[in-house]
Amino acid sequence: MSAIVLESVLSCPHCGFSSRETMPVDACRYFHECPACRRLLRPLAGDCCVFCSYGSVPCPPVQAQRAAAADARRAPGAGCC
Repeated sequence: MSAIVLESVLSCPHCGFSSRETMPVDACRYFHECPACRRLLRPLAGDCCVFCSYGSVPCPPVQAQRAAAADARRAPGAGCC
């Protein structure tokens, strides 16, 4: 399993400003105020947090889910008839 990345670059869809942010490992961040234009970012429909919608890296829980799914596909006997 690969290491979980804890930093993501959030890009504001309104003004284009980007800021490097540390993601919480024990909670989702539903709101983020852009430091440049002060618009409040919210997750897009279907996303759990602003990092999954506007970040360069998805949030730690999503990263962990993807890694676990990849590990399951690589497990001995996976996909075997």
